[in-house]
Amino acid sequence: MEQFLQNAKNGSRVLNKLSGKEKNKILKEMAGALRANVMDLIEANAKDMANGKVNQLSSALMDRLFLDEGRIEGMAVAIEEIAALKEPTGRVLDGWITETELKIEKVSIPIGVIGIIYESRPNVTSDTAALCFKSSNVCVLKGGKEAENSNQAIAKILQAVLEKNNLPKELISLLPDSSREGVAKLIKMDKYVDLIIPRGGEALIRYVSENATVSVVKHDKGLCHTYIDSDADIDKALRVCVNAKCRRVGICGAMETLLVNETVAPEILPKLQEQYIQFGTLLKGCEKTQQIINVEEATEEDFETEYLDNILSIKIVADVDEAVAHIEKYGSAHSDAIITENYTSAEIFLNSVDSACVYLNASTQFTDGGEFGFGAEVGISTNKLHARGPMGIEGLTTYKYKIYGKGQGR
Repeated sequence: MEQFLQNAKNGSRVLNKLSGKEKNKILKEMAGALRANVMDLIEANAKDMANGKVNQLSSALMDRLFLDEGRIEGMAVAIEEIAALKEPTGRVLDGWITETELKIEKVSIPIGVIGIIYESRPNVTSDTAALCFKSSNVCVLKGGKEAENSNQAIAKILQAVLEKNNLPKELISLLPDSSREGVAKLIKMDKYVDLIIPRGGEALIRYVSENATVSVVKHDKGLCHTYIDSDADIDKALRVCVNAKCRRVGICGAMETLLVNETVAPEILPKLQEQYIQFGTLLKGCEKTQQIINVEEATEEDFETEYLDNILSIKIVADVDEAVAHIEKYGSAHSDAIITENYTSAEIFLNSVDSACVYLNASTQFTDGGEFGFGAEVGISTNKLHARGPMGIEGLTTYKYKIYGKGQGR
């Protein structure tokens, strides 16, 4: 493990010497290599899908795991979009001259070696590798066991492009020991690793946060809410709320709890139920909800649960303040939305809800690096320091000060 990470650290110096133009050329070659090896990727993914069935993975996890030609093309396009982004390193962020005539520049630089721990989705391997490469960071990737074959196939393709360009394959590599013990070692290797980004289940996030000596940016669970205000446009609310739950139920930006103002609940809940029935969504509701539509009871545990499944909890609230209080108690500071035409209510919600992303009249499923124009994302950070929300290129850089003098002494 230590030698592997030493090689990764040494790779940083090689990567830092590449120009933006050189990096972009290589990224485009990586996108082309994914397209050229579609059948190999589908074959590798089929093994993971077969294992997933044997291990009885949920339908949501199986969806996250699945690759076809369309999704592989999406991976290639994401890399091309990352290549098209402006160069994130070497930018002068600020500059000034002091009273002692020192010229100071604040310049963006890569973080160094980044360990990324994630589950299920093979596209995370190509997305994060490309983002790290573009920002001149070395990445050490630890994907979930359920996607082992897919991740190995993707990494092999990307590494072949690196070697073709006379670059060390360690610039993009999978953690050689993917066991729990391997992860335990990785997160304590602060001599070689500069940042750990865990994205996955609550247990994983807690374990890494409590045991790492390397700096951590958490990508925690997405217990997302949508609040339908008394002044909501009903058609808009129906459209947004169905999308927020049903577009893809297994992603962290999917709505898990719907909050409805008591004045519009009698009108909108039956209409919403009709829509959700068409998608096979299991609805659970508070006592007031059950008086309006026939649904299962929503318990305290339901309001605390990130389902990542086709299940939705519903609670009727008196006003925007009660909606905010509910989110404050049960939310995960990920993404929350309000549906309203009332400016005052909107501003109360947007300013009071302490989440990375807060929406007015839009689906929480827009919380995504691609949708934000970042090309892709390393994940959705629920931290407040360094990076927050979709973590793209900017979140993978830090800065240093360059000070130019003329022989001054203090």
